[in-house]
Parts: sequence; C-alpha cells; structure tokens
Amino acid sequence: QVQLVESGGGLVQPGGSLRLSCAASGRTFSSYAMGWFRRAPGKEREFVATISSAGAVIYYADSVKGRFAISRDNAKSTVYLQMNNLQPEDTAVYYCARKEQGGPIYSQAQRHYDYWGQGTQVTVSS
Repeated sequence: QVQLVESGGGLVQPGGSLRLSCAASGRTFSSYAMGWFRRAPGKEREFVATISSAGAVIYYADSVKGRFAISRDNAKSTVYLQMNNLQPEDTAVYYCARKEQGGPIYSQAQRHYDYWGQGTQVTVSS
C-alpha cells in the first residue's frame, strides 16, 4: 500500500511563497510520474502540475505557469511544489498523487492517478 503525505501548507500573504512537500512510502517511487492537484472552495479539483518519473518532463496548468515549480528527489521519495507570487485565487487544498503505470509518461487527467494524499491547506490572504 502506498501512502502519500503532504506538508508545507499554511497562510501566506498575496505575493508570498510556500513550498509543499509530498513524501511517499514504498520502494518504487522513482518508477512513477507524480502530480499536484488542488480543490478551491466550491470548485472541482483541478490539475496543477505533473512531473515524469525521472523528472525530465514537466507540465503545468496555465494558471500557475511561471509561478509554480514542481520537482522531485527520488532518493528521498519526495515530490515538491514551489509556489511563488501566490494570489488569493490559489487558495485551495493541495493534493499530491501518483500516476498509474502505463499510458502516457505524464498526465493532467485525474483518472490516470491511483494514489492520493490527504491534502494540505493553502490560504492566500492579507
């Protein structure tokens, strides 16, 4: 059983930064692409960013491109989301997820992810 545990959320002022971490259990972390998603109040969960298993391919939602950066450390079985210039519309619960084996090397579609963390709250407010 795979467990994903997010951390690093909190309250930040507009224009501020946060770094989210997602630690994965298991010994095969380096074999899987990972993704970050978020659910804002009253909205559906949406794609934020994804990174391929070796970190060579990265893809972002247009809404975060140029402000957020996804990365991973396979030796630590951890994926990160560096969030800069945060805005109130970035307020959401952020989830990391593991992409299932097979298919495209990365994906923004939630149906391609088989394990999810419990989420961490990010609130951007003055």
